[in-house]
Amino acid sequence: METALYLLPVTLGNSPIDKVLPAYNREIIRGIKHFIVENVRSARRFLKQVDPEINIDELQFFPLNKHVSPDEVSGYLAPLLDGNPMGVISEAGCPAIADPGADVVAMAQRKGLRVIPLVGPSSILLSVMASGFNGQSFAFHGYLPIEASDRIRRIKELEQRIYAEHQTQIFIETPYRNNKMVEDLLKACRPQTRLCIAANITCDDEYIKTRSMKEWRGKVPELSKKPCIFLIYK
Repeated sequence: METALYLLPVTLGNSPIDKVLPAYNREIIRGIKHFIVENVRSARRFLKQVDPEINIDELQFFPLNKHVSPDEVSGYLAPLLDGNPMGVISEAGCPAIADPGADVVAMAQRKGLRVIPLVGPSSILLSVMASGFNGQSFAFHGYLPIEASDRIRRIKELEQRIYAEHQTQIFIETPYRNNKMVEDLLKACRPQTRLCIAANITCDDEYIKTRSMKEWRGKVPELSKKPCIFLIYK
């Protein structure tokens, strides 16, 4: 296989691997011994699901999280520089998208190393596809402010961009604050502004629904324990 930094998507939630990842990914993973991962435990579990015959003890893992210093990260690409293929594994979905893996990819690009992204599920793209919103112009903002007044202000700013720029606005929240997020959206946005709630994408209990803010009132499902992504558009 080609010596490169492979960006290896993982499942979103507990969806079966064969349902969301191409067989080609499994072939590539079998040829990699060095992995840069957001979480070592979940990465090991994912690799065992990909191929139960993988000998985890033969693999090398480089953790990539807020506890790792930039100096440590700068040495993570040593196996690749020595001619060994490497893989990047996120906690969910695609590496380097709303993910610390982007820093490693930037290092590889600066060093002129080959970077190969593999096909897999992205909650951002899948939610845009299913929302019915503008898929030619959209922006992902990650987490909005926690403080209520700041969040309301930010929501109003994003809603203004919908009408001024015709751009879909996308953001996420930690599961236990999902219900509060919807409350704030219903409070801050115009009645006609549309909201798409996409929860547990690709899983058996997947929920994706688009309604106007006015139509959502009294019909919001319980979201407190579900990974969700929110989209608003006119």
